[in-house]
Amino acid sequence: MEHFTVEEMQKMQRALQEKYKDKWEPICPEIGQNKLLWMIGEIGEVIDIVKKNGGEKACSEENLRKDLIEEMADVLMYFNDVMLCYGITEEELKKAYSEKFKRNMTRW
Repeated sequence: MEHFTVEEMQKMQRALQEKYKDKWEPICPEIGQNKLLWMIGEIGEVIDIVKKNGGEKACSEENLRKDLIEEMADVLMYFNDVMLCYGITEEELKKAYSEKFKRNMTRW
């Protein structure tokens, strides 16, 4: 199975933004907050699936799992929009994530 990278997700998100540039809000820092709020809404949809059905059922029952994964994809789409709004690169995210990981590995 091939890896799915942040770079690929951002490329796909840029293509969506270009296609719908006349219908959607522009990708810019001023719109970042709106994208964050939309992302939180999608996270709420993920939570609803798990809350209403339980975690075990949400990840094992075929239709619920499909819905769960689709909502997670929506979260990632908005996450990538936020990165694009603020000009955060894959390299910057990897560096920050790696540094945070190292701190967390030695925290407790």
